[in-house]
Amino acid sequence: MSVLLQAIWRRSVKRAMIAGGLEAAYVLANLGVLRTARGDGAIFTLHHVRPHAPRIVEPNAHLEITPEFLDQALSRLKEESYDFIPLSEVPARLANPSERPFACFTLDDGYRNNADHALPVFERHGAPFTIFINEGFADRTHTIWWETVAALINQESRIRFDFGDGEEEIRLSCPKSKLDAFDRFARFMQKDCEAQAVKRLDDAARGYGIEPLAITEALTMDRAQLCALARHPLASLGAHTVSHRALMRLSPDVAGHEMRRSADWLEEVTGTRPTTIAYPYGTKSAVSERDQRLARELGFSVAVTTQPGTLGPDSLERLTGLPRISLNGFYQEPRYVAALASGIPFAISRAA
Repeated sequence: MSVLLQAIWRRSVKRAMIAGGLEAAYVLANLGVLRTARGDGAIFTLHHVRPHAPRIVEPNAHLEITPEFLDQALSRLKEESYDFIPLSEVPARLANPSERPFACFTLDDGYRNNADHALPVFERHGAPFTIFINEGFADRTHTIWWETVAALINQESRIRFDFGDGEEEIRLSCPKSKLDAFDRFARFMQKDCEAQAVKRLDDAARGYGIEPLAITEALTMDRAQLCALARHPLASLGAHTVSHRALMRLSPDVAGHEMRRSADWLEEVTGTRPTTIAYPYGTKSAVSERDQRLARELGFSVAVTTQPGTLGPDSLERLTGLPRISLNGFYQEPRYVAALASGIPFAISRAA
């Protein structure tokens, strides 16, 4: 088997295994197995919500769902008797649980399509939602590196870049090589100084006629749009730092500044100080216990990660480190939403 076919096979098998696990969890949930895994409720993570527009490669496809799937997901949760509540009400709901589970909806980064395509769906279902905003994206001072890389590898058939050992040529002649290059850039962002890595990428992209700040402007809401959205009765805005860097890799002073400034900026722009925050990336390698402590000290009542799980009574002890369930673009099936909300996939993963 060629290297290309092996790479495609590995990616396909991984997704098939995850889909198979979700199918099994759905069956187990319908049989009433592991009922306690559902807990009291769940917080869902979204990013882009927009009609699908195919590209040569879509390395960020997991961060994108269609409005139709969002509608199906909310309908399915309604059928499962979920109450839709704002994120800010999670502590009170955990302290006084109901027989009915709850669901919260959160969207990271402040994309324009959240207002254009997600908002009408949330309105149709009467579902509150929170959008986490980066100052740097909204004010066009920071770029979105994963979107810059996607634009670069889709546009070019080869590029030159220095990953730290001298400039080299990277061939982008097929989808496999483009996706491999994306993975390499993602690893590069986790080395040493993320801000410097992003700057080097931005400089390189400009050499190929791509303006990273134009991508930020095209994709994310500005101050005026955020102010208009903040007035909507279903919408809340939460902090998401200034630069979208992994907090765990920053000094305590810089991490604290990123969180504090994000809240100060949103209060300045909208007149309302956010009480919730989402950690950039939100993974175990991006968020530490220190960051959760800083969030508490800065007055955030709820802080969310992207580490998967449902919520229960023990969640009250870690309100600045709550898990979220991703609505992943690779698995846009309503039954998978029910499977994830059941908590069974996470209970099995912890037991394994």
